[in-house]
Amino acid sequence: MQHWLGGVVVAAASTLALTAAAQEPQTAAIADFYRGKTVTIAAGSSAGGGLDTYGRLVGRHLGKHIPGNPTVIVQNMPGAGSLTAARHLYSVAPKDGTHIATVLPSALLESLIGSTDRKTYDPTRFNYLGNANSETLVCITRRDAPVKKFGEAFERELIVGSTGPGSTLQDGPAVLKNLLNAKINIVAGYKGSREVSLAVLKNEIHGVCGLAWSSAKQQYQDMFDPNGVVQVLLQEDAKTHPELTGKAPLAIDFARTPEQRAVLEIFYSQAKFTRPFLLPPDVPRERVAALRKAFMETMQSTELQAEARKQQTEAQSSSGEEVEALVKKIYETPSIIVEQLKKASGK
Repeated sequence: MQHWLGGVVVAAASTLALTAAAQEPQTAAIADFYRGKTVTIAAGSSAGGGLDTYGRLVGRHLGKHIPGNPTVIVQNMPGAGSLTAARHLYSVAPKDGTHIATVLPSALLESLIGSTDRKTYDPTRFNYLGNANSETLVCITRRDAPVKKFGEAFERELIVGSTGPGSTLQDGPAVLKNLLNAKINIVAGYKGSREVSLAVLKNEIHGVCGLAWSSAKQQYQDMFDPNGVVQVLLQEDAKTHPELTGKAPLAIDFARTPEQRAVLEIFYSQAKFTRPFLLPPDVPRERVAALRKAFMETMQSTELQAEARKQQTEAQSSSGEEVEALVKKIYETPSIIVEQLKKASGK
């Protein structure tokens, strides 16, 4: 028995040694490619928005974990609810592993529930590096707004701000309006979530829906202060966020039929990849693997986690493989539910 076990140990050690030896030339080749280069992260939002915050947080640390230690820069590419950045990455950006984007999850659902032809823009073909944080979307409203509790939105008008089609700030309230028949008036045209939040504080509008919880915490400091300007009116999710337990109801609990509930479950599944980082299609597999590894090392690093805590930002990551699998699963949604979701989101 000892002889047999010894043989297994020797065989296992030999296999590990061979694997390590095989990986060394590949790692060296990756390092040679990235050394002296610049990796660009396109953030599909205006400066100061949620995507910009996460893009820059990751960008400050990612280069240390990529073989060859390239320079990493972040560029804002707002427009069409971050579809501008997503489409640029898909069709225009070099497919060599030097261009990354972080976009709103709605940009990844566009070919499913929007008007974009999947033949020209197919989110299932992106190479996903990972997700920097899973989010709960929320409705934030002024305490002096006509709607004090979300149930009152079925009787009184609630005016919310939006950046325009394709944004969660547009699609979130649109689903509440079109599917659940809430009396929500959506005012579009704001540049980004920060601009919407400023409009709320100036009393130009009653509130904002479809706002990521991490962004809400940064942009509104007095949500739980009874004397503050704003409150959390609703969690736009199927599951309660730990920090919001007992503080705001779930949107899915206002569904009146099983079909409505099924539509909301699909729509809110995007909460699991609200800060995705992705590469174009057709990037060499070995570079995708190297960048996926670098992304997860970055997200789990003590330096990034310490910075996230300092700026009151959550950084609960998931892998590229997990995001890729979820996106593909969503695109397998039965057509009858997809059609209802299209109608609900106003597509």
